[in-house]
This record gives sequence, C-alpha cells and structure tokens, in this order.
Amino acid sequence: MTESKPAGKPSSQRLLWTLCIAEVLSMAGFSAFPALQPHLSAAWQLSAAEAGWINGLYFAGYTLAVPFLVAFTDRSDPRQVMLVGLVLAVVGNLGFAFLAEGFVSAALLRFIAGAALAGTYMPGLVLLTDHVQGPMQSRSVAFYTSTFGIGSAGSFLVAGELGELFPWPVAFAAAGLLALLGLLLVLFGLPRRPLEQRPLVPVPLRRVLDFRPVFANGNAMRYVLGYTLHCWELFTVRSWIVAFLAAREAAGAEALWRPSTVAMIVVLVGVPGSILGNELALRVGRVRAIVGVAMVTACLAALVGWSGAWPAWLLGAALVVYKFMIMADSGALTAGAVAAAEPERRGATMAVHSTLGFLGAFLGPVVFGLTLDGLGGAREPMAWGIAFTSLAAIGLLSPLVLLTLGRTRP
Repeated sequence: MTESKPAGKPSSQRLLWTLCIAEVLSMAGFSAFPALQPHLSAAWQLSAAEAGWINGLYFAGYTLAVPFLVAFTDRSDPRQVMLVGLVLAVVGNLGFAFLAEGFVSAALLRFIAGAALAGTYMPGLVLLTDHVQGPMQSRSVAFYTSTFGIGSAGSFLVAGELGELFPWPVAFAAAGLLALLGLLLVLFGLPRRPLEQRPLVPVPLRRVLDFRPVFANGNAMRYVLGYTLHCWELFTVRSWIVAFLAAREAAGAEALWRPSTVAMIVVLVGVPGSILGNELALRVGRVRAIVGVAMVTACLAALVGWSGAWPAWLLGAALVVYKFMIMADSGALTAGAVAAAEPERRGATMAVHSTLGFLGAFLGPVVFGLTLDGLGGAREPMAWGIAFTSLAAIGLLSPLVLLTLGRTRP
C-alpha cells in the first residue's frame, strides 16, 4: 500500500491506520450498555422493552445527527466534523458514568453518544475517500469499515472486564477517556482536506441539506436500502447477544466464558468478514456476493434463535459463523454506495446511507425487545427463537432489494 506522495502529505497507508485507530478509540463506549445490560437491567428494574429502547436510542441519536454532520462534509473539512463528534463522545460517555441513574437518563445519554458516532464514522469515511483514490479506494473502504467491528468488540471487552472488577460507572468513564485520546489523534495526526477538493466558494447550506438528487440516484439507493436491512440485523445482534447468553445461563445451560467475553470474540471474528466479503465482491460482482451472503445469514439467524438446548461450544461456533457472515456484505454495500455516488454529492450520499442504515439499527433492537416482552420475556426460550427468526425474515429482504439492480453499474 505504498505510494509516492507530495511532501508533507501522509501516505495512504499511514492515513488509513491513523484514521482506523482514532475510530476504534472513539467507539470505546459503543457496546458498554449492551455489555453491562444484564446488570443494569437488574439494578434499574428495566423491562426487555426498556432495555431495547435504550439500545435503540443510541442509534436514533446517530440517525438524527448523521444527515447534518455527514452532509456538511460536502461544505467543510470532514476532519472538523470528526472533532465535533469526538467531543460528543467524551460528553456522552462521561455523562453516563456520572449522571445515569435509570431509564430516562440512560436513554438520553446514550442518544448523545449515538450522535457522537454520527460525527466520526461516516465523516471519517469521507476523509479517507478524499485522500485515497483509484483502485485502492475500495480496499481502503473495506478496511476502514472493518474497524467498526474492532471498535464494538473492543468495547465489549473493556466494558465487560471493567464491569466485573469495578462499579459499572468506571467502564463508561474509561470509554470517555479513550474517546479523548481519539480526539487528540485526529487533531494532531490527520490532515486537512486537500486544497484541490475544497470548493472555490462555500457550498450553499440549502444545497448541502438537499438530498433529493441522492434519492433520485437509483443505483446508489438500492445499496443504501440493502445496507438498511443489513444494519437492522447486525445491530440487533450486537445489542442483544449478551442478554441472550445471560438468559441461556439463567435457564441452566452451560457456559464457556462470561457473556461479554463471548460477545467480544464473536464481534471481533466479524472483522475479517467485512474485508473478505469485499474481496469476494471484487471477484464475483457486488450484487452476486451480497445476495449470496444475505441468504446464508438468514438461515444462520433462525438456527441460532432455536439453539437453547445446544452445547455451549456448538452455540459459540454458530455465533462466530453467523457474525462473520453478517459482516461479509458490510464493506461491499458501503463500497457500492460510494462507487455509485456522484462525486460532488459523496458526503450527501453517505449521509443518506448512514441515516437509513442506522434507522434500521434503531428499529431492530426495539422491535426485538418488544417481541421478547410480547412472547413472555427473556426467560422464555420460544421468545428468543421467534425474535431471531424475525431477523432471518429481515435478512431475506436484502437479496430482493439488491436483485433489482439488474444490469446497472455495480
């Protein structure tokens, strides 16, 4: 990944690694609530629906903030937007550590933390595509999107371990301090937007927030809709995996390790899934690869949901394969949206991509929690089976969307 570069400009490799590390640090609090959910649900007497709302409102914060923060990267330097997002991450996580005391305060502070993610993840992708062009762009996008899995897995590990050793606020305080390190890394380690890509005159605000041309780009929107369904399933699993494993243990099933540790391993294994899935898409075509992956993933979702009587090792293996397959179309979907975007509306396209994607991420955990409550609660194995089967149904919608691409540009 070496290349010639103008003096003073970081290499693509250095920029990619710096950006990935900053994003992982910014996500230190991403999985903190799911990792500690069984403990906090007991301490605050939360129902499954309330826990689902807290999980979902994190993504609601992202969904409401991302159209503005990411679209502004067409008008201003994405590095500046990332700094705003990192400040929100520090506030949201430290605020949870010191102020959260029940459903309402927890939901509000997780909403703020979700808005912080809107200011870092997709603006970071825009920054990357500003500086990396040509054939290496698709691979760089896949590597960068894979850091989402590393960040969420690391968050499970940090929060789970600190939650076992110290009172739960310590886990959120640590997440806030790690986000502060990410802020310093962006401030001193990432370049400003190249001069040749800065508009000669500021883009009018009304144009920045005009998403109609994006919605009119049918090829890009099909990738966006596929990504929405992908996020529904992906973030529902991340939000509920610890609670699922804890409920299984409470029912008397054997356990390999602590649920948060298993969750960390499962999420981390998904990281190469995004990279390898994008490589597969480059070889066989994006649509063909995404459709095949989505169909396999749907079958695995149904199997996991009805795994209550399985040995712990078999369930662990199934979860690893399931998470790997969920992630296998993540990079390809995002790279497809980037490739289909009009260059001058890349930021707006990524804003729509993220907004609709994380709308799915918001709805998924909430619907999952409501399903559990409606079928008897987290102690009912059948409730888990039907809830996971609903994820399989959502996953099967993605191939239907992508198959409408037909012979349009991949």
